[in-house]
Amino acid sequence: MVISRTVNGQLSPSSNQPFIPNGTSFPNLGGASQTYSTSGGGINQTGLFFQSLGTNGRSCGSCHQPSDGMSVSALNVSLRFIQSQGLDPIFRTVDGSNCDHNIDVSTLAGRYSAYSLLRTRGLIRIALAVPANADYAVTAVNNPYACNETNVISQYRRPLPATNLPFLTTVMWDGRESSPLTGTTKILFANYPTSLQSDLAHQSLDATITHAQGDGTRPTPAEQQEIVNFEMALFTAQSFGLLTGPLNSAGGNGGPLPLPTMPFFVSINSSIHALLPNGPEQPGGLVTPGDGQFTSNIFNLYNAWSALPSYDFRASVARGQTIFNTRPITITGVAGINDDVSQGGLVSGGIASLTGTCGTCHDTPNVGNHSFPTPLNIGTGDPSATNPSVNMGQLDISYLPQITVCQLINGQPSDNCKTTSDLGQALIDGQFAHVGKIKGPILRGLSARAPYFHNGSAQTLLDVVHFYENRFGLVLSPQDELDLFNFLSVL
Repeated sequence: MVISRTVNGQLSPSSNQPFIPNGTSFPNLGGASQTYSTSGGGINQTGLFFQSLGTNGRSCGSCHQPSDGMSVSALNVSLRFIQSQGLDPIFRTVDGSNCDHNIDVSTLAGRYSAYSLLRTRGLIRIALAVPANADYAVTAVNNPYACNETNVISQYRRPLPATNLPFLTTVMWDGRESSPLTGTTKILFANYPTSLQSDLAHQSLDATITHAQGDGTRPTPAEQQEIVNFEMALFTAQSFGLLTGPLNSAGGNGGPLPLPTMPFFVSINSSIHALLPNGPEQPGGLVTPGDGQFTSNIFNLYNAWSALPSYDFRASVARGQTIFNTRPITITGVAGINDDVSQGGLVSGGIASLTGTCGTCHDTPNVGNHSFPTPLNIGTGDPSATNPSVNMGQLDISYLPQITVCQLINGQPSDNCKTTSDLGQALIDGQFAHVGKIKGPILRGLSARAPYFHNGSAQTLLDVVHFYENRFGLVLSPQDELDLFNFLSVL
């Protein structure tokens, strides 16, 4: 097993080569991850994905590192800051700094302060204009870093992994690269995977223009396709557990190798939305959405480990998998579920309380993302629900801005207002009802890319577990918490 690490965007001297072969393991706090490519036998770091196509030295690889599950961990960013004294290309004021005005990056101390969110939470600042036709008004922005504009909103988000992309049903946290409103295409059962690939091509150009400060001439259409082909061939998962050892031992089915053969179509196994009526059998025995075949047994990677002695760490993982699959969760107050759907999965004005499991939202088999392009607001960006002084299970988002928006009635702000740290989908479609709605991420490779949630508000996977206990009343014993944590850490 080859073990490697990237620092400052480059391979460490122990494996100083431009090509990372399949099977290379990258250590993380949960053990090690691997990224497997179905094209070329590994990751070619001389390709366009790792080339500077803009003007500020950045490449796609600046924020999408093989060592970090093709995202970037806060630890990685901190190490790069130390090594480069804050001059690595990831540290650019266009979006790497907390704000792009009233800052001084001419000194090391100034850079340390200006890039604090990127260093400690792995957050990139996304500045988006409020849509001209929005049915809400931004009435106040309290941004700790002085980006207090109400017409262009600074949002702080984690880079999503550029891997396991064939399972995506929308591109970007807010879906802006999968929306006709931005000149892209909503990903549907009928147009997948063509829509996904065209959205990713569009995203590669947008990312170069914004993050790399390109002039729009690159990547060319041919270069966009090369980047998409590279990304679509990548599959990432944890391959080695710190306490379990190899994740394919004793009948386990962890690691990235099985991922390319996992069945998928848009809305596979969705319990929330039915896209189509019962349809004909598809290649491989799949049936079209709406077949009523939802199962909460989302993951079966570690079924074989359930027979191991209870003291074996692998048995703990198996127990955690069972908790993920079967432990009841009372879903209330989730915009995108409780306000939109009924028990039968049809849009009908909502249902106040729905009994589900982790798989209600993370429904794609053995992948864990939402198989239907439905953004949700579970409260990770809501200041009123994330006060850490209340109890351990609530998130600290005191480092994020508080943005107040009020619904417009007859063109004037009404008393119907919300305060959040991220407007989510509402900054794309201008709908007050969509404030705070964010897509869920793919769960494979979690240990490689801490911290968690779109805003980095959960520093560890145990923080994630505590959040769900607090937010949804998920009942877990201390042993249950440990088992679920162990399971998530080896995805």
